[in-house]
Amino acid sequence: MNYSSRKFIIMSVMLFSILFFSSSSCQKDPIIPPTPTDPEYNAKIYLRKEYMDVYYYWYKDVKTRNAALNPSSYDIYNFFDAMLYSKDRWSWMMDKESYISEETGIVSGTYGASMSQPIEYYGDYSVMVRYVFPGSPFANNGVTRGWNLSQINGTEVMTLIRNGTFNAELSKSPQTFTFKDIEGKEHTFTATAATSLSTRSSLCTKVFYPKDFEGLTEPVGYFNYLAFKATMLDDITSAMETMKNVGIKKLILDLRYNGGGDSRASQLLVNYLAPASADGQVYVVRKHNDLLASEDVSSSVSRNSESLDLDKLYIITGSGSASASEMVLNGLKPLMNIQNVGDTTYGKPNGMYVLMYPGSNADYKKYNAGDFSSLQYAFLPICFYNQNKLGENIPDNGFIPVNTRADDLYHDFDVTEDNIRACLTHIVSGQYPPLPAKTKASARSGKKIMLAEEEVNPNYGLYTVFNK
Repeated sequence: MNYSSRKFIIMSVMLFSILFFSSSSCQKDPIIPPTPTDPEYNAKIYLRKEYMDVYYYWYKDVKTRNAALNPSSYDIYNFFDAMLYSKDRWSWMMDKESYISEETGIVSGTYGASMSQPIEYYGDYSVMVRYVFPGSPFANNGVTRGWNLSQINGTEVMTLIRNGTFNAELSKSPQTFTFKDIEGKEHTFTATAATSLSTRSSLCTKVFYPKDFEGLTEPVGYFNYLAFKATMLDDITSAMETMKNVGIKKLILDLRYNGGGDSRASQLLVNYLAPASADGQVYVVRKHNDLLASEDVSSSVSRNSESLDLDKLYIITGSGSASASEMVLNGLKPLMNIQNVGDTTYGKPNGMYVLMYPGSNADYKKYNAGDFSSLQYAFLPICFYNQNKLGENIPDNGFIPVNTRADDLYHDFDVTEDNIRACLTHIVSGQYPPLPAKTKASARSGKKIMLAEEEVNPNYGLYTVFNK
């Protein structure tokens, strides 16, 4: 069977664009009609025979066991999980409604902020704002990174977390919130969750000048990139044009919250960042299973007239830096000198294709035209591994920075934020500064409970490929 002849179809999903495969034209085993008690039966059989037995990276390890699974003993989500390789912590699936929501890039029922606790290093269980989406209900009330959420509807946030009701209260709308800003001033307001919030792939683009940081003798660029989204390539282009116009030679690329995305976006970013000496050189190689070995492909740097000529590149990472973010770091390492600052990355060395059900050629034509009326499920199994030009994989446990520092949630994205300050200090002196004093630790008594972040979601981290 010639699997390389399968047709590729492209779509975009949430903060990422995703590659679809249509079904094979090869002879197939007959699909057993669904029983009245198992309406998902056809989808399960199709998933196993058309997708997992072909595209799944570890198909050899699980094919025999999967064939023995009784589809009627599981719902489709548990059936998908039951077929996965024991060491696979990345593959996932979603239903039609979830897929369409992500495809549109529109977030609903949200106040528009990501929150965390500075527990690591600082030992502080306070709920802090990591970032806020522009135009969101919180942003419209002045909330910024570094604000501390202390109360929801008059109840202490730590009480809600201890009671296990924090997420439930945060999901209610409207709600009254009390924050303390970076200066310690209290702000109380009532907000209504957004029914529809459009997000961008970039949080902010800045240029730090000598007047902003003592010792700087030239402007330094800062680009906080949140997601590799192919539907918003202009976010990269705009940021890089800003850097080019100012003559930036030193750039701080902040990927600490970037969970991955589409290869078209990562390709564009690499083209802007890689030096002239890397033009035409391979930066990533995708390795499939033996059935799809003909699909193994390398991507090379292709600089353009607006590409930067950097003499220093700093990449800030954290536990939220996953997949395509790690691929960019891994791919650029052999091509230029990179200073990796921050925390250890997520550890996602592979990527997936989005495989749709129903999956006939006619269905895929409809999906590609934006018609999801017939869609029932989207499956995202791991289908390939990413290597750099030296054949090096992304470590399963993530990259450890050359200078390890905790996420500084007490400051906005400026020269006072510890990771940014560390990069600027290294530019000025060639040395990284000592870690900040632990002066912010929470003094609250009682049981301390961690608030779940986006990165604990088993579906976190996505790297998908556009077939050229």
